[in-house]
Amino acid sequence: MSATQRDVKNRIGSVKNIQKITRAMEMVAAARLRRAEQRIEALRPYAGAIRRMTRQAAEAAGSEISGLPILKEHEAENTVALLLVTGDRGLAGAFNSQIIRAGLRAAREHEGDGRSVLYSAVGRRGVSTLNFRGKDPVGRYVGFTDRPSYADARDIAEELIAAYVDGKSDRVEIFYNGYISPLTQEVRRETLLPLQQATILEGGERDREGADDADEGGDAGVGHHALVEYEPDPEEILARLVPDYVEISVYRALLESTASEHGARMTAMRNASENAGELIEDLTLEMNRARQAEITQEIMEVVAGAESLT
Repeated sequence: MSATQRDVKNRIGSVKNIQKITRAMEMVAAARLRRAEQRIEALRPYAGAIRRMTRQAAEAAGSEISGLPILKEHEAENTVALLLVTGDRGLAGAFNSQIIRAGLRAAREHEGDGRSVLYSAVGRRGVSTLNFRGKDPVGRYVGFTDRPSYADARDIAEELIAAYVDGKSDRVEIFYNGYISPLTQEVRRETLLPLQQATILEGGERDREGADDADEGGDAGVGHHALVEYEPDPEEILARLVPDYVEISVYRALLESTASEHGARMTAMRNASENAGELIEDLTLEMNRARQAEITQEIMEVVAGAESLT
């Protein structure tokens, strides 16, 4: 075997080893994705109910919504807190980079309007990228993105709420990958605080997830449009609901991001395995051509030697 053939054969062996790794990573991501999907499905009805209750109580409170610090809208938005939800690991295509890009793009918009930005990041990828770009994050939450717990969301929410109540931030936004399917994730940007500008007040369809099942067997939308009497007052109920709303919103974002990460990694590893297979075919063809050329050369040398003897 010539040196060229030996080099190509070694490359084929290396690519095959990489292909085994990518296939194993694809299967692991697929298994974790199924568990993440189950957690999302279990959470969505509860998350939707909390967000709807908060929205309805805010609508009922009206102008009295600013009676408590957590409900008070600051006079001016001088500082905006941005929470970027990424992963602890890479090898997931554009999963992490698109969140970083969206967060930095929003930061430039705020800074263009004269606001300062406070960064917080979930996941080692987000923290390291912000550090590399000179954006020192005030909040660093790492080590749990593969399987986040509600306690993780509570810790993050408490710090975001404390910064808002203490006047360190005047607005809180969160960026995360919303899970649609293993092949599709969308970057979502939501406002958590102040409640008057929160995304939940837009009445989006995502907040109604789980409501349709509750309405089955009755008039559609009755629960949403029914006259509600609050005891105690709506603003006091809001004071209890808002921390839960922020916690559940952060937890939901963590779960959606986890499922999106596993889906993105599964897709990326499948593509890598397919590309490795194509490369193996090309290298095998190259090795066969080299072997054929070597055999042809040997035959020609034998024929030339035979002719020289005649």
